[in-house]
Parts: sequence; structure tokens; C-alpha cells
Amino acid sequence: MKNFNYGIEHLSIGISLDIAAGRVKGVINEEAASRIQTSRNEVEKIVQAHLPVYGINTGFGPLCDTRISEKDTSLLQSNILKSHSVGVGKPIPQEIAKLMLITKVQALAQGYSGIAPATLQRIIWHIDHDVIPVVPEKGSVGASGDLAPLSHLFLPLIGLGFVNVGEGKYPAAEILKQHDLQPLVLGPKEGLALINGTQFILAFAIKAVDRLNNALNVADLIGAMSLEGLMGSSRPFDERLHAIRPYKGTKLVAKRLAVLLEGSAIGSSHVDCDRVQDPYSLRCMPQVHGASRNAWLHLKELTEIELNSVTDNPVIFNADDTISGGNFHGQPLALPLDYATVAAAELGNIADRRCYLMSEGRYGLPKLLTDDAGLNSGLMIPQYTTAALVTENKTFCFPASADSVPTSLGQEDHVSMGSISGRKLHMVLDNLEYIQAIELLYASQALEFRRPLQSTPVIEELHQLVRQQVPFIKEDRIFAEDINALHQLIISGEFEAMANQTAQKHHKNITADDEFGIY
Repeated sequence: MKNFNYGIEHLSIGISLDIAAGRVKGVINEEAASRIQTSRNEVEKIVQAHLPVYGINTGFGPLCDTRISEKDTSLLQSNILKSHSVGVGKPIPQEIAKLMLITKVQALAQGYSGIAPATLQRIIWHIDHDVIPVVPEKGSVGASGDLAPLSHLFLPLIGLGFVNVGEGKYPAAEILKQHDLQPLVLGPKEGLALINGTQFILAFAIKAVDRLNNALNVADLIGAMSLEGLMGSSRPFDERLHAIRPYKGTKLVAKRLAVLLEGSAIGSSHVDCDRVQDPYSLRCMPQVHGASRNAWLHLKELTEIELNSVTDNPVIFNADDTISGGNFHGQPLALPLDYATVAAAELGNIADRRCYLMSEGRYGLPKLLTDDAGLNSGLMIPQYTTAALVTENKTFCFPASADSVPTSLGQEDHVSMGSISGRKLHMVLDNLEYIQAIELLYASQALEFRRPLQSTPVIEELHQLVRQQVPFIKEDRIFAEDINALHQLIISGEFEAMANQTAQKHHKNITADDEFGIY
């Protein structure tokens, strides 16, 4: 198994996900260990010299002017974990909590936080053994760090809180005892270093980049299938058109669609028809899907910066040079997360329009995509579901980062609410993946009415993959079962993987360059 050196190497989104999945092992090498110990020594000097430094020998937030005696500096750190553990709601997914642990180690291992080496090693133990703390989903305002969720995340270090092991939830003290481990006694600044930071927001951003990337790729594939089912034109995807309005995302989508549709017998069968132009949901896919790709690219770039940043407070350069600043503030991620939420919602909006278009009975398709409409409702009602999901997504598009509620008696008077931005984006992605499953149901049905004409190898292979899960609709049945089967096909990555494999087999390139990758 490949090792990743925390605090030394550049951590990408892909590597973060690989560590969380157990495909890569994160370690502290000698260089990082030296930096960590040096920073720890500087904190000890501050305590011994009685230098007033926030959170080391002072209280927190509005209590920053309250001095703490040297003998109480350790108690201060365990108290902050307890008092700040005020999260409510359902636990976040274990993968997100594990990403929080991974990204926190990366931030602390850079040697500006004064953390003890033993504390970092204990966090790595939790990662390596899949002993994942239980973290409630609500309670962070996204500034001063994700205080509440990070407090819950690190309660197990001092023998408190709960952890997930496999499918079970257990008291942390019980699991530590099973492994002959003692709760840690935190030293000066350690509690503050653990809970100051953006790792809750960041973990949601990492997973969102991965999920939205899949959704963007799937959007192009299903969009191409829908276009073929509707006998749309591939002319709007001519690279010359997009070279004179050269947005990165637009150019990529146009290129992918052109390659996916090149050589289609369905496409060549109607080149001389009198249909001058297609509805926007077909011919504007490069502009709409592409705009969402631009938003994704922005989120990816900023997420990678955050992955390799120091986000706690104060930052320790040396005992005589500490800065109490605002690197914990979540605004740099809150804004692009809100932007990406709109981008994801728009993919659902345009997919719903294509579903409606395929059900209208236009361009030679039967109304509601069934030959026996009346006795059978056909694909009338699945579009109700896309309409409902699209509207629900619109309600999630209000930017959480546009709001700020002062906290901590006004000391923390502007907060990012980025934690809410991150969670809302995943709610939109949940709905989007179902919308895409429904469009895939429509597109696969529409293609059947173009027989005996065939589309391109990639689209035909994708159609066959769908038919392995969902048969052609001859009469009404419980369509929820079809939707759930196609949803699983999409979120598993199997649908996109099949497209890539088939394209490579036929010497077609539908992959993006490294700029649009996650490694």
C-alpha cells in the first residue's frame, strides 16, 4: 500500500478519498515529526515564560482577557472539548467524519499548531482502525472553526463521546479499553488546536467535489442519450462554435457530446430535415452543463488550497512570534459551496426539461413514451417527481454564506455559515442523482422508438447496461423500482465507468484533462 506523508506532501481530493477508503496509508515521516515536536516545544516555552497567548494561558472567545494559571492549562484544554460539544441532529456519514480526521492531521502536521506528536498518532490510529467518532450534523456556524462538530470528533481522544466501529455505535471509553489504550491528557493549546479549523466544511466539500464530478459526467452521457431519443442535432457541439466563446467547462462538454454522437446512424438519418434548431435543453447543453463545470472547477481549486492550509488559531511561528488571526474562518469555502449548490441544481433543472420534452409526443415519439396511452399512463408521472425534486432544490439555493449571526458575545461578530452551505449542497446532490435516474429512464425508452436505427457504440453500450436493470416499458408497472435501480447504477460509478471503457475500446476520448481531475 502506498504511503502519504502528512504535512509534507500535497494532499489532493483524490488522495484524501483514497486514505478514507483504505487504499492509501497516511503517515508522519521524520521531517514532519521534527516540525511537530519543534512547534510543541515552542508552546511549552510560552507556558513556562508566562507569555500571554490566546487559548494557551487565556480563556476562549470573549474570555480571551482572562488569564489561566500554568497548573490549569491542561484542564483548560479538556474543558473546551466538553463545553463546545453542543452539536445536534443526526450523525454525519462515517466517511465525512473520517475525512475530517484526515484533513485535521494534514493541517496540524505542518508544524504551526503546537500539537503533541502522541495526539496526532492517536488520531491516525482512529483513521487506520476505522474507529470513527460520532459527529452530529448541526451546530457549526463556520467560523472560529467548526467548533461543535470538531469537539465531538475529538471527545474520544479523552475517553468521552461515541465512536462507530463497523455498523455499531459504542462509547469511546469502551473501545479504547478493548484496544488497551488510555485516554489522552491534553497539554496546553491542544484542545484549541483540535477544534479550531474548517475540517467539517472541508470534508463536505471534498465529498461534494467527488459527487458533483460524477453527476457532471453522467449529465453529458444521459443528455446525449436524450438528444438521440429526440433526434436532436449535434451541430451545436461543433468545436468552432465554442472556440469563439471559450469557457473551459463549455468547451469540455461540447467536445464530449461531439465525440459521444459522432457516427450515429440516428443522427445521420435526419440531417436534411426541416427542423431548424432544437429546444434549449438540447442545443444549450454545453453552455448549461459547462457553466456547472466551471463552478465545480472553482470549488475543486479552493478545496485543494484548504486541504493544504493551516486553519487553527493562534498560529505558532515560535514562542516570541504567535499570531491570533482568522485562518479558521469558513468564508473561502462557503461561497464556492453555495455557487456549486446552484450549479448542481441547474443540472437537475435542465434534465427535468428534457424529461418533459420526451413525454410530449414530439419528433415522432409517442405521447408519454408509450404505444398504449390511456389504458397506460406510461411515463407521465416520473416527471412529477423530477418537478418536485427540482423545486425542492431551488429552496436549497439560498446562499447560507449570505447570512451571519453574531456569536460569542459579539467577539465572533461575522461568521460564514459554511457548514450549512456544505450540507445543503449534498441535499441538492441527493435530489440530482434521482433526477438523473429518471431522465435515464426516459432516454432509454425514447431510444427504443428509433429502432432499427442505432446510435454510437458508447450510447448503445450504455443502453444495454440500462436494459440489464430495467426492461423496456410496454405497460404500466411500479416505476419507483426502475428509478431506484438506475439511481444505484449512477451513484455506484458503474454507468460512467462503462462509458469510459467503451470509448477507449473504440479509440474515442471522452475524458477531461488533469485540470478537471481530483488527483
